[in-house]
Amino acid sequence: MTGGDNEEPMIVPRTISELPFNKYKRWQWWFLVALSIFFLIVGQSAAVILGRFYYDQGGNSTWMATLVQTIAFPVLLIPLFTIPSTPSEASTSYVPPSIKVIALIYFVLGIMIAADNMMYSQGLLYMSASTYALICASQLAFNAVFSYFLNSQKFTALIVNSTVVLTLSSSLLAINEDSDTPSGIPKGKYVVGFLCTLGASALYSLLLSLMQLTFEKVLKKETFSVVLEMQIYTSLVATCASTIGLFVSGEWHSLHGEMKGFQKGEVAYVMTLVWTAIAWQ
Repeated sequence: MTGGDNEEPMIVPRTISELPFNKYKRWQWWFLVALSIFFLIVGQSAAVILGRFYYDQGGNSTWMATLVQTIAFPVLLIPLFTIPSTPSEASTSYVPPSIKVIALIYFVLGIMIAADNMMYSQGLLYMSASTYALICASQLAFNAVFSYFLNSQKFTALIVNSTVVLTLSSSLLAINEDSDTPSGIPKGKYVVGFLCTLGASALYSLLLSLMQLTFEKVLKKETFSVVLEMQIYTSLVATCASTIGLFVSGEWHSLHGEMKGFQKGEVAYVMTLVWTAIAWQ
């Protein structure tokens, strides 16, 4: 998603015939699934590593780190216009929601994404990439809870087992705060980073459930193009909110000096931000 789409989307167990892409041929459907998984793993891993690299080499603007998580959303226009989407099967009684309702939903979700991205940026500032990534895995537990209440997702043995294991792993990291911690980070800042990352994981899980609820109750369709459109419009709102935050906070004044003082050079500074932005998408 979303990101700003920072974590893996929740997979709701449905048979292929019930999925919104059921008009694709079987191999086409699995190709899209495999392609999505590939981009998710590679993109998120690269984005987290580059984000940590940005901080390690002299970057310190959390608003800039927040902005790059969504600012490259125009990249999503490529799959939007190149990958065909199956037509939705709306009932004859279906009444499309008004533009005002859709705009309001996208605005609220976009603001939530911007807040979520800021929390992730704060977390990564005070934690190593590996520790940060493992704590983000606690999202699975929040996914299970929110999807149970908002999306009628039932608990299964596999969900419970995975949730317990990942939650315990994150808890152990909270106890052993000296493990793989960036140099110069005091204990108090580490705790702040841990809480921000944990809170961001919870908020993102809520976002996923709210998006799924929007598809089911408001848009009443879930084609490939509709999913991408939601990502694009919410990212646009999040980008605007992050840009406002960058200027209101005054951090934009330090960006020139930050680029000049970047340890790997100015070109590396720009390329780090550019490829971080692209990787998040």
